[in-house]
Amino acid sequence: MNSVPSQPPPPIRSGSNVAATFGVQSDPAGVVDPGAAISNDMVSAELASQSSAISNDIVRLDNVHKWFGDNHVLKGIDLSVRPGEIIAIIGQSGSGKSTALRCMDHLEQIDKGSVTVCGHTFGADIPKSDLKMLRQDVGIVFQSYNLFPHLTVERNITLALTSVKKMGKGQAKEIAQTVLAQVGLSEKSQMYPEQLSGGQQQRVAIARSLAMGPKLMLFDEVTSALDPQLTGEVLRVIEKLAREGMTMVLVTHEMAFAMKVAHRIVYMFQGKIHEQGGPDMLRHPQTPELKHFLDNGL
Repeated sequence: MNSVPSQPPPPIRSGSNVAATFGVQSDPAGVVDPGAAISNDMVSAELASQSSAISNDIVRLDNVHKWFGDNHVLKGIDLSVRPGEIIAIIGQSGSGKSTALRCMDHLEQIDKGSVTVCGHTFGADIPKSDLKMLRQDVGIVFQSYNLFPHLTVERNITLALTSVKKMGKGQAKEIAQTVLAQVGLSEKSQMYPEQLSGGQQQRVAIARSLAMGPKLMLFDEVTSALDPQLTGEVLRVIEKLAREGMTMVLVTHEMAFAMKVAHRIVYMFQGKIHEQGGPDMLRHPQTPELKHFLDNGL
């Protein structure tokens, strides 16, 4: 426990997070009397709590900027994701939502700010050894399946396990069967991608990511190329992962699905986070831009 200093601590402005947390009232000049309001130990405890919350974030973007030439795509993005949380990112085409997602896995290099994902912190650059560890902690699935057409479903899944994690073939095959069962495709292990429907191929892509044992899953509009029936197949798999407690960030245009599975929805507009909140924000948007987006998209 910290000892109380002989001199009183400096005044705390009423806008301070600590003052607000403890419900401290300020005088008309906006200054709180700390001796009368809160103890030094209470301040220390609150600051420690805030620091712990930051360190426990599985994803943290701080003032992230990204340019493509003269196009300022991300304009100071601040976003945090806690373990087990499911975040849905929505917005018009070109709003920066997919770019923000790809920055989390360093698939896009940021130009300013910092990113922390699964304990790995990086800015514009990241050492190759750290990048390898980051990619093992994060699974990402795109709207294109990116399966190897000349390999069976099973081999598409075991390839990274044996080549990156140096796992034995027997153990890799066991994991492949486990994750295929997880996405409802146990009987498809010896088939080739061309023998599968689009929805089945996307589910294999999800299984391939799950096989690496990720702490975080990123989904970039994974159903945008699928018809409604196949979309349902994939969304049911993601919903199952949500029930199992997987931390996920999804870029999606499926508003009803976002409301169903997401703990928090983030609406991006012109490269910034314009509005965010619980699923109910889609029923009661607070900004005219989100209302216009929903009126045209729902």
